[in-house]
Amino acid sequence: MQEPKIDRVMFSLVVLVVIVTCIPLGLMPERSAVFVSELYDQITDNFGVLYQWFAIGTILFLGWLAFGRFGHIRLGGKDGKPDFSTFSWAAMLFCAGTGATLLVWAGVEWISHYDAPPFGAAPRSVEAIQWAAAYGPFHWGVAAWSFYALCTVAIAYPFYVQRFPHLCASTGCHALLGPDGNRSFIGRSIDVAAMIGLLGGAGISLGLTAPLIAAVIAELFGLEVTFTLQTAVIVVCIGLFSLSVYLGLEKGIKRLSDINIVVALLLLAYILAVGPTLFILKASTETLGFMVQNFVPMMTWTDAIENSGFVKSWTIFYWAWWIAFAPVVGIFLSRISGGRTIRQVILSVVFFGSLGCWLFYFVIGNYALFLELENILLVTDILADEGMYVATAKIAASLPFGGAVLAVLAVVSIVSVATLYDSTSYTLASTVTRELEANMNPSRWQRLFWALVTGVLPIFIMYVGGLQIIRLGVVIVSVPILFIGIAMAISLVKSLNSSNQSI
Repeated sequence: MQEPKIDRVMFSLVVLVVIVTCIPLGLMPERSAVFVSELYDQITDNFGVLYQWFAIGTILFLGWLAFGRFGHIRLGGKDGKPDFSTFSWAAMLFCAGTGATLLVWAGVEWISHYDAPPFGAAPRSVEAIQWAAAYGPFHWGVAAWSFYALCTVAIAYPFYVQRFPHLCASTGCHALLGPDGNRSFIGRSIDVAAMIGLLGGAGISLGLTAPLIAAVIAELFGLEVTFTLQTAVIVVCIGLFSLSVYLGLEKGIKRLSDINIVVALLLLAYILAVGPTLFILKASTETLGFMVQNFVPMMTWTDAIENSGFVKSWTIFYWAWWIAFAPVVGIFLSRISGGRTIRQVILSVVFFGSLGCWLFYFVIGNYALFLELENILLVTDILADEGMYVATAKIAASLPFGGAVLAVLAVVSIVSVATLYDSTSYTLASTVTRELEANMNPSRWQRLFWALVTGVLPIFIMYVGGLQIIRLGVVIVSVPILFIGIAMAISLVKSLNSSNQSI
């Protein structure tokens, strides 16, 4: 079979973006950091509430779509069969949407909320603990996965049902752009914006994960965490996910995702079994109830009166993170979701994604909280003195057979980031491919090329300023994608209403 042809214009544009982004970061790191910081403040101050409205609107829209008259429509026709088992499909969608950043935040995010809680709670009070334990799962829960589900259905419907032969972000706006709209200026702009968001989001994820893996290795072998060690970790990760993405969906991405989910669940089960089991179970139950009870206030709180900066620094940042990733995660999830109904895709993406993230936060987060409250390991002091990556490594090392746990944590982190970059590279290659039928994959050399290119950006991110630049950059790249998401929802409704299969 002849390999799909490359879209040279899109390919050149995205490569140019990578070069233009990396050069100033490398040559003018301090000036770049100041510029990005100022731009972040402008965006969050003026557009922050739009992110919250979009999150609320997305959840309501998906509820209408899943339980309404369109929910039964099968992606791929009435006789379409899923290409993957439910377990493998759930594993791939979870890994594509999280990466190893979940391992970084699950154990330590509560600390920031514990010391600076929302809603005027007193720091380090019982109320602060309740909010601190609930906000992490809230940020990684229903709203986050709703962004992904929206883009998935918006792209998958024209691709599978209307047989539109392009698997890219502009496919989700097909009804607004017209049959050849993906080749128009607006269509190409949508795809470029989505790819920039993907490059930024993927670079940010590896920029977060590499320091964690380096901290784990340093804890294991008594080394110092340095930029050189972190760069070496990135090189190893690039090698692994380059091999995986070269092998393709079945042999590479699917197998890595299956392995990753199994090992991660075993790690959580071990922590639950050898840790303070009863405390974790009771605290998790309380957290779930508290989060459900306060879901609407948390979704609608804008911090307009107190202006504490909590919403701006956390909720808006997280919504921007998911939105930046949403179109490209949607492209990948569209490719693996053929044969399932719209209702199945929406409910499964939101359920499996949220549940998986909650398990990490409930088990690892509450274990770390127990260590703090019982003065076994002062996690808050470690975070303040040595940072979140060292804190995460020390939390793992405090378990029985801590060395083995650290080794498993390193493996899970590497495989997690590999599965994320597999889907990233696949998506980039799909976007710059001219035509891609439902049973076709982008060329192998392209998948390998993008796997290598996406490994460059996180090195520059860590060089410039690490976590702060990461937080700033993700909001900036998400701005145009916020409006693309709105256009996708409108286009999807228009496509569904005009289709003969809508009833």
